[in-house]
Amino acid sequence: MYNQIINDLRTAYNQSAAKRDKTTKSAWKIEARQAFLDLLRQEGKQTLLEIGAGTGIDGRFFQDNGLHVTCADLSPAMVRLCRAKGLDARVMDFLNLDFPDAHCDAVYALNCLLHVPKTDLPRVFQAIRRVLKPGGLFFMAVYGGVNHEGVWQDDYHDPKRFFAFYTDVQIQAIAARFFTLEQFTAVANNNDKGIYSQLLILRRP
Repeated sequence: MYNQIINDLRTAYNQSAAKRDKTTKSAWKIEARQAFLDLLRQEGKQTLLEIGAGTGIDGRFFQDNGLHVTCADLSPAMVRLCRAKGLDARVMDFLNLDFPDAHCDAVYALNCLLHVPKTDLPRVFQAIRRVLKPGGLFFMAVYGGVNHEGVWQDDYHDPKRFFAFYTDVQIQAIAARFFTLEQFTAVANNNDKGIYSQLLILRRP
């Protein structure tokens, strides 16, 4: 199931990469990104791995603000756009993060882990924990608020993308098996399906 989902996502995001590169970022994403940068500076963190990096807009932001950034994305088209922005970018999926143990001070994952099947999320969290240094910080943002898993039938991508959503209690409980929860924030998205953004700042013990 995981491999099929990854293959479909790669196809969908390869096709939409150029369009996504021109998309305006939501205000809450800009604010959350800045707040995470402020926290990294406060703690003297220097190296950041962005997974699900997309077109590299956030990676470039962190790099321009003094961090040593590595980007990973499952889409070769997205990785090319990252590299065009001067970023060190690699084609990798969530379960195949080809980095040494304790590789980085921080991991940033914006709206990408919501594509991981629920049975695989613990393994993905373990992979992220492995590449983080002890005491390292992990920013995770996903859509959630409801308990759902499956292909999103209203999706405009082709093929339609798979999503896994969790209630607040569920996502915090799973994350707490691998990390210390530093902060949880829910952000409304004017969605009539009861879905909103869940922002977690986690730390590797």
